[in-house]
Amino acid sequence: MPLIVMCGYPCSGKTRRAEELKVCFERNTDRKVHVIGDGALGVDKNTVYADSQKEKNVRASLKAEVERKVNKEDIVIFDSLNYIKGYRYELFCLIKHTQTPHCLVYCLTSDEVSSTWNTSRDAAEQYTQDIFDALVLRFEAPDSRNRWDSPLFTILKDDTLPYEDISDALFKRKAPPPNQSTQSQPLSSSNFLYELDKITQDVLMQDVCHRGIVLCSQGEKRKSALEIFLSI
Repeated sequence: MPLIVMCGYPCSGKTRRAEELKVCFERNTDRKVHVIGDGALGVDKNTVYADSQKEKNVRASLKAEVERKVNKEDIVIFDSLNYIKGYRYELFCLIKHTQTPHCLVYCLTSDEVSSTWNTSRDAAEQYTQDIFDALVLRFEAPDSRNRWDSPLFTILKDDTLPYEDISDALFKRKAPPPNQSTQSQPLSSSNFLYELDKITQDVLMQDVCHRGIVLCSQGEKRKSALEIFLSI
């Protein structure tokens, strides 16, 4: 059912908060909870984030996995950097099409704190300092004034998880309406032929009226709109 998008610097506590949310929802609801993250792809993050094309492919794979899991019954928690504004907008379009609510959980830390947490990890799980610094510089902070970043829950490292508020935002709020362009239109109706004929006649008459009386070249007499209509 709803989608929870995690967001924040590298090593800002997103995975810890995602696991807390998973436990809370499993304890308080009967819904399945899916956590989707970078780790499931089995890729080396330093290699990925050093190559823009590889990073783009990973984002596409993660989005596809989110799209497969999102439905009107289960809860999906997307645990990744999600640091690009345009990418968060794509996720918003996805939930609009599915007609399910979503929210954004922003784990807000300073780059100094995140860097310290990064170096405290096992060497195999660390970002290199160059990659870490580049991701911090490229980070586009969410803004609750943007509909794709709203509702927005900003959580500091020592804050208690606002589970009740997040739950209310997901279960007591209507899903955003889908775009008209993504809605399936009916193929036919009981008066389809009548409507088609009426529209065709309207277009034809508009063309005739637009042309009006035509002056024929080389001194030929004028033709009336009716004559033009009869000659078509």
